[in-house]
Amino acid sequence: MTPSHGPSSPWSDLERPPLNAPSLRRALLRPGGLWTSLDIVRATGSTNSDLATRAAGLPEGAVLVAEEQTAGRGRLDRTWSAPARSGLFFSVLLKPGVPVGRLAWLPLLTGVAAATGLARAAGADMALKWPNDLMVTVAGDAGKEERKAGGILAERAGDDGVVVGIGLNVTLREDELPVPTAGSLLLADAVSTDRDPLLRAVLRSLEHWYGRWTAADGDPAASGLQEAYAAGCATLGRTVRAELPGGRALTGEAVAIDGDGRLVVAPPGAEREAVGAGDVVHLRPVG
Repeated sequence: MTPSHGPSSPWSDLERPPLNAPSLRRALLRPGGLWTSLDIVRATGSTNSDLATRAAGLPEGAVLVAEEQTAGRGRLDRTWSAPARSGLFFSVLLKPGVPVGRLAWLPLLTGVAAATGLARAAGADMALKWPNDLMVTVAGDAGKEERKAGGILAERAGDDGVVVGIGLNVTLREDELPVPTAGSLLLADAVSTDRDPLLRAVLRSLEHWYGRWTAADGDPAASGLQEAYAAGCATLGRTVRAELPGGRALTGEAVAIDGDGRLVVAPPGAEREAVGAGDVVHLRPVG
């Protein structure tokens, strides 16, 4: 039977085919593995909200993917949306039995996993912007530009669960960008923008890093996570402005990620300060 190509059909844009759920399940769901279920919906408001609502009745390792997310949420309650099948929009349910104080590493762990998985599968240079952004390099009018291609949001779900959501722009074109500072794998000249192998790569990498981290009881140093994050973090070594809760701002060089996952900033002529929450802006060097 020939698939319908009507406006609401997942085949209406042949450059953006739908994900292959049976193939993804065969590749990712295995006995003893982390991933226990994988569901794909055509559209939803937020995969994080949907999965969090169902978390109490699900085992660890549930994955929910949306072909289109109409009310995606980022940090600080920011919202965003993207054309159907133009990216990867998914959430996973994790139930890490690690000390509560180490849960702040989950978004950073997810960033490391996503960046390493995408670098292999997409052939694109990925970088991390503290604490939860995935960055790519795009050729712009003024030369190469660092742009945000994805973000990560972790939220508690019930007594022992954490839902981690990832939104990644894959085939978003220049005229579809929500803001000029956004990017995509396509604009970064990725070797591959086939979403099926990209999703497999990210989830396999996430399983690997999550296994190492939980086996070390959430210790970021013992698991190698702290070193891996610092190695891939574009924020370190840069002059940044950290806009903190309460309206205070801190400007200085980002010098380290501490054991609690906080960004250590060294203001000129002042003591270093560890930033645990807030917005961080990479400042361009003068000249």
